[in-house]
Amino acid sequence: MFPTLETELKQETLPDPYEDFMYRHLRYYGYFKAQRGSLPNSATPQHLWKNNPQCLLSGSVGERHDLIPDPLQKEKLLWPTCLSSTVRRQIEAVSRGSLLLSSPLLKSRQLLHNDFGEVNPRLREPRDLFAFLPSSGPLQAPRWPIECEVIKENIHHIEWIPPQPEYFYQPTGNEKVPEIVGEEEGTVVYQLDSVPTEGSYFTSSRVGGKRGIIKDLAVTLQGPEDNALLFESRFESGNLQKAVRVDTYEYELTLRTDLYTNKYTQWFYFRVQNTRKDATYRFTIVNLLKPKSLYTLGMKPLMYSQLDANTHNIGWRREGSEIKYYKNNTDGGQQPFYCLTWTIQFPHDQDTCFFAHCYPYTYTDLQCYLLSVANNPVQAQFCKLRTLCRSLAGNVVYLLTITNPSRTPQEAAAKKAVVLSARVHPGESNGSWIMKGFLDFILSNSPDAQLLRNIFVFKVVPMLNPDGVIVGNSRCSLAGRDLNRHYKTILKDSFPCIWYTRNMIKRLLEEREVLLYCDFHGHSRKNNIFLYGCNNNDRKYWLHERVFPLMLSKNAPDKFSFHSCNFKVQRCKEGTGRVVMWRMGILNSYTMESTFGGSTLGNKRDTHFTTEDLKSLGHQVCDTLLDFCDPDRAKFMQCLEELKELLQQEIHKKFNELGQDMELEGNWSGISLSDIESRLYKKKKKKPLQTRKQRNEQYQKNSLMREFKLTDVAVRKLCAYFCCLVKGLGDPRVGARQGLKLNARDKDTSLDPSNVTALILSQSKERTQVAHLVYAHVLAILFGFGMYYVVWRGGGSPVRKVSPSGLCPAQVSISSSLHPPVTKHLTTRCRRPGGRHPQPKACRGEFSVLSTNIC
Repeated sequence: MFPTLETELKQETLPDPYEDFMYRHLRYYGYFKAQRGSLPNSATPQHLWKNNPQCLLSGSVGERHDLIPDPLQKEKLLWPTCLSSTVRRQIEAVSRGSLLLSSPLLKSRQLLHNDFGEVNPRLREPRDLFAFLPSSGPLQAPRWPIECEVIKENIHHIEWIPPQPEYFYQPTGNEKVPEIVGEEEGTVVYQLDSVPTEGSYFTSSRVGGKRGIIKDLAVTLQGPEDNALLFESRFESGNLQKAVRVDTYEYELTLRTDLYTNKYTQWFYFRVQNTRKDATYRFTIVNLLKPKSLYTLGMKPLMYSQLDANTHNIGWRREGSEIKYYKNNTDGGQQPFYCLTWTIQFPHDQDTCFFAHCYPYTYTDLQCYLLSVANNPVQAQFCKLRTLCRSLAGNVVYLLTITNPSRTPQEAAAKKAVVLSARVHPGESNGSWIMKGFLDFILSNSPDAQLLRNIFVFKVVPMLNPDGVIVGNSRCSLAGRDLNRHYKTILKDSFPCIWYTRNMIKRLLEEREVLLYCDFHGHSRKNNIFLYGCNNNDRKYWLHERVFPLMLSKNAPDKFSFHSCNFKVQRCKEGTGRVVMWRMGILNSYTMESTFGGSTLGNKRDTHFTTEDLKSLGHQVCDTLLDFCDPDRAKFMQCLEELKELLQQEIHKKFNELGQDMELEGNWSGISLSDIESRLYKKKKKKPLQTRKQRNEQYQKNSLMREFKLTDVAVRKLCAYFCCLVKGLGDPRVGARQGLKLNARDKDTSLDPSNVTALILSQSKERTQVAHLVYAHVLAILFGFGMYYVVWRGGGSPVRKVSPSGLCPAQVSISSSLHPPVTKHLTTRCRRPGGRHPQPKACRGEFSVLSTNIC
């Protein structure tokens, strides 16, 4: 490829082809933004290698060593003593007249020499365009935020299929509802020291997380008879913030919120040690946030016994009794929490057990799986593994391209694409098990898998949010945001995983048609597996987006529920992957929701899903793709007709419920699905709040209204009392009539001024809004009659109201602590309408004017 070094080149410089290619490649993909002039001069004149042999390159093909700055000194360390005398003399010659290697001409590391004195240069083996899993040696260790403590133990679980179905728990109605005790009356046996929450933000990461010595957070046992459990969650995907021992065998558990947020508690995964076999333990998670859960429908937590795994090869299994999901009444006016409680009997003494919300699937599990694929010579022929990008913490987001090699460029260009992704929500590990089942099938040597690889190009992102998976988040990335609401983002640095995924699909759409996009998720409130899709407004493809889900329900009738599918595009879901890809032009764009619980269908009715059930759905996705793209369109048209009939039946049912008759014959393709599904109801549903922020604001507003409800009634009573003083001059009947006008709802309320004053004055100083209400009503009433002097004298001194006609004055003492901040000071001269009155010094003063719309 290159001439020998004896050949003098006419040109002064010759560009290095590999580095020139890398420069253009990195510039194209946005990884390098420097100008060409700022690059080191890699075009080394080849005659310099001959004329200046002291510029050495060490190493053999494939090794990456730097240039040797001091050849004579370095060769003593690098080269064996058995070198020939000729080579030794050449090395000594190199040391004489040494040329400084800081020259900009000597930067290339691509040309190699086997031996000194021989002029047979060749290029190094090309490096991978992206870093990937090594073919041998250790995997890339996960990178953690520097605030996170991580234990050094490697946690590994075996896969196991229960021999018998694991049925749902059947509530008896007698389940105990433990009262929350808290650490005031209990004993804290485990608590994370530093957990980044809302107000902090991600700064940097490192392998192993926080620097320094990792101390033991579990309680210290006092002896062999001490039966306290030892908790731990500082491992990959672990989540448990605090454990409080409230009784001998009873513990209250607090989950950690997603890092850099104060919300999202659903995923839990922790370890307990020092177990006792014959005891019944109770665990209660006290800070769950969702009001509805599958635990109310019989779902059981998962348990893993290390002794059972080692001796009997038994893995994760559903365990637990007296399962109850209920509201925690000790919310203190904040966002309400919900509790999950269950009892358990451990199978062995002195065992190590794990509990989890769903079958864990960690980032390391994915790396091990991809490493096996990369080392398989058969699978490597049709599965190319690349790095899509790096996450905020620097963890690799992997991209798999799976397709059989094409014989001609025309055949390659004719292939359609299928895009699949999973784990954008890190706590939904069931999505990874479905993805694993899909990859197992599509990478196999079965005829169906080979056919799919012949007609499709599969782009697979098996873990979109590796940072969240590593730290044990439920929903967010290290940016503290739900990535499945930011597919429209332009912030590449804040949401790199989503930005690069969307950009990859955008480039893919420019090359070929994308037949299907599907993002694998988990669902915490519904059983079975179902899809969320998007309605198509094009009459040519009317109902076509529902054909694939219907076919999948026929291929997996005991797992997949078509009736649970939804095809509406809500405004709050505009940033999801499903909607964004649909608007980019992918007709069949779906979110697959897999339950954390189990099935209510067919042979698997009332049983939990196992990992084998989840993986089998990945196989059935492949089967459904073959049916969906069958050249014989009989299956497709049959499903389309069935969909029209189902929709007809639903419309007739709705009209019958409304007591109306309607003839629905003719051209169905002219009917808008949004009209059919949304506008047939006369009784419209209450418009849902669009964002979580609005829901939180609504909750705070309702809490504030409840808090001041009693106070508002008291203020109205006080106003009625002043009406009594002003209009009736002490006659309660007149005051009562005015009170009824002010508040018709309080017809039966007493107007006893002593009770009203005591009630108002008992409010705390912090409730300044109550004081605002009191003064607003009082000033409105007194100014409305315009015949009394109102003077504020701070310090709690009385306010005297003197009638011009010489009637008895009334004194009301108002605490200065209720006086609102003065927003505007006015000095007024007291007058009676139609005349002038004496203005004693005591009647001049300043008072607050409060703007309010309550009066």
